[in-house]
Amino acid sequence: MLSTLENLFNLARERKNTPVEGSYTNKLLSDKSFSKDKVLEEINELIEAVEKNTNKTHEAADVFYHLIMYLEANEIKIEDVMLELKKRKK
Repeated sequence: MLSTLENLFNLARERKNTPVEGSYTNKLLSDKSFSKDKVLEEINELIEAVEKNTNKTHEAADVFYHLIMYLEANEIKIEDVMLELKKRKK
């Protein structure tokens, strides 16, 4: 299960280092404003799906994907996020 998330982070880093022409992932990584807008849009879609009890899994997957790309686009390393979460463990 966690390997899927790790694969997404690896994809983001690979695409950042070796862009692919016309790639949606690369658009998210290179256009921070677009990436931010997509994260906000996807979170709103997830909230709506939860409230209506429809497509929750699909929308949650969209949030994860777009958030991962947003983090990488803004040089926020998942390793640092995980360390921060570990520090908060009580």
